[in-house]
Amino acid sequence: MERDVVIGVDAGGTSTRCVVARLDGRVLSRGSAGGANPFSSADPAGALEAALGEALGGVGTDRVAAAVFGIAGASAAGHARASAAAARAWQAAGLQRAPRVTDDIAVAFAAGTPEPEGAVVIAGTGAVAAYVADGSVRRRCDGYGWLLGDEGSAVWIALAGLRAALAGIDGRGGATVLSERMAAALEIAPGDPQEFIRTVYARPPAELGGLAPEVAGAAQEGDAEAARICREGAGRLLGALEAVLPSGAGAPIVLSGSLMGRGPVAERVRAGVGERFGRAPLAAADGVLGAAGLALRAAGAPPDAHARLLSGRR
Repeated sequence: MERDVVIGVDAGGTSTRCVVARLDGRVLSRGSAGGANPFSSADPAGALEAALGEALGGVGTDRVAAAVFGIAGASAAGHARASAAAARAWQAAGLQRAPRVTDDIAVAFAAGTPEPEGAVVIAGTGAVAAYVADGSVRRRCDGYGWLLGDEGSAVWIALAGLRAALAGIDGRGGATVLSERMAAALEIAPGDPQEFIRTVYARPPAELGGLAPEVAGAAQEGDAEAARICREGAGRLLGALEAVLPSGAGAPIVLSGSLMGRGPVAERVRAGVGERFGRAPLAAADGVLGAAGLALRAAGAPPDAHARLLSGRR
């Protein structure tokens, strides 16, 4: 039987998505499951196996020409774990040709453009900038987690908003609506720093990232402190991008992650890319399409197949 399909997998800490696509870039089927981060998910191999099994459905395993798994946490430190989980899921599905395992940064870039190399800024719960070539990260900046970095991420913005809220209450900072907005979002009484302490310290850092929209909303309403935080967050992301982008490079720049969709941070980053680098950034589709795009290249698909895959993102 002709090997006429490829598989793309994008696995994060909370969800795993899989697509099967024809060599012309048309998606045939999809599958999804829980998280498969090798460091934070309960059963990475099980999640990969479930998503893969659902997407394959009635597709014959002997039709698969290539596959790429983009797995969060599959950097140098976690590549062995991610590869082991992918191999287990692959064997369980009865597939023969081993998949290529890379990280979610590479597939995020490929989800924004079919070009072989360029830069990507990812800003969601965490934040990282990287230069990608041929499906591999060549340079990266940040992505160090909430305690040591992730500057400009949702968690970073939320923590800055909480600090501003407390400074507004105890008199160290200027008056800001964040004092009331953050209290309301946390479902605590406004004006009591001890309530903030008890509530915030009891929550996982990643969960605090859900407060970032409060800061963005306050900024859009004209609050000076919130606007400052969003401005600074965008500046940190642009600085990370500048650190990885080669001087004079005209390669595409892709923006990915929940913060890069819309809002004051996304608007400032998009404007900053135009001002600093003289080009308009590209918006990434779902990372699973980037993984499938890389698989298409590996399978020797027509040059326009990756572009066709992304053009059908909506």
